[in-house]
Amino acid sequence: MQSANVLLKKIIRSSVLPFAAQHGMKKDLFLFSRPLSLSLCLKQDNAGTPSEKLDLDAWKKVVKSGLQEEVSEAVSEPKELSELAAAREILEMWRLAGRLVPENISEEQLKAFVECPSKSAKKKYLKYLHLKELHKKNDKRKMDEKRERRLESQEQASETDVVKRTSSVCAWARCMDKAYNWRAAQSMIFGQPLIFDMSYEKDMSVREVKNTVRQIVLSESSNRRSVDPFHIHFCNFQDDSLYHSEFIKHYREAWGRLLITVTDQCYTDIFPKEKLIYLTADSPQVMKTFDHDKIYIVGSMVDKSIKTGVSLARAKRLGLETAALPLERYLLWNSGAKNLTLDQMMLILLTLKDTGDWKKALEFVPKRKYCGFVSKPVHQLKKSLSLINALRLRKGQEEVQKQFAKNYSKKLMQK
Repeated sequence: MQSANVLLKKIIRSSVLPFAAQHGMKKDLFLFSRPLSLSLCLKQDNAGTPSEKLDLDAWKKVVKSGLQEEVSEAVSEPKELSELAAAREILEMWRLAGRLVPENISEEQLKAFVECPSKSAKKKYLKYLHLKELHKKNDKRKMDEKRERRLESQEQASETDVVKRTSSVCAWARCMDKAYNWRAAQSMIFGQPLIFDMSYEKDMSVREVKNTVRQIVLSESSNRRSVDPFHIHFCNFQDDSLYHSEFIKHYREAWGRLLITVTDQCYTDIFPKEKLIYLTADSPQVMKTFDHDKIYIVGSMVDKSIKTGVSLARAKRLGLETAALPLERYLLWNSGAKNLTLDQMMLILLTLKDTGDWKKALEFVPKRKYCGFVSKPVHQLKKSLSLINALRLRKGQEEVQKQFAKNYSKKLMQK
């Protein structure tokens, strides 16, 4: 009964009171300090003047208008906010169910989760975020442990020794930084150009673009510390691209001070075509030696789905020479695709430029992908191996025939 009274009070407050105010009825028509009494209202309605009597039709209109306003407010809620709220509820349910779900997720990551095309894609994306969060926690834990060890060592050492050590390390770091910058500046004038083709953003997802930028940052760092660095060119680079925003996140204010060349022009408009060689794993031509007079192009692309032929097709459209690293010539390949990361390609090219030794250069290929180095091409080894097996098989057949003839002659003698 009390719940019914509360419900009637809410209806009267939201509908009848505005109607009573419009028709000039007295405020003390309804008593809210006590339980609602319908007989009291009826007595007041009968005692009032005809102008103050409650019109039921008008009351129904007011109630309907109040309901319509509530429905319109519910509908006017932004669709995006409702989707994000539903996504957060799903994440909370999956977390309670024991699935791999990150503890903290940003609005941008939540929107990316909502835009995933399928449930499996959402699970994979959440697993990626969960592993990324674990890596961050582990890195933070390691940094904290390292900081604690450093503080303990500083406490044990004297203040004077600490000051001398830190000052010498800082001085050494400043000197090395100046030396690296000088080499990079010299390479921009006299160095051999190396081009990163930045025209593959449309062929990759956001996650793949981030991985590409991370690998290019590592490549630039390796090149900067090299004895004879390349003059790096970022060609087909757009200022409003995702590449640019990711580079700003990594380099911040140092982006404008990098000793590299960034341009939105194509490399065919800057260099002569006869000097350009596009390095791609899909090329039928195998690179035999490193040519210091050529300009090598590396496609800035990381594809988890292994889209074969994309860079080769682009090189053919531009009429450029292509080449692939001689992995089968020097390595007994184990498993997986013959695609390498951009930082691995940079280390291989720098080693070839300095030494010209393929064995030293290919040491940067991950060990899990090959069994060992070979002195001859793999196809020649396969031919010799098949010849050895054939000779062994033929020799075995001859021994079986001799043994059969000997056993047959013994049986004839016994008869």
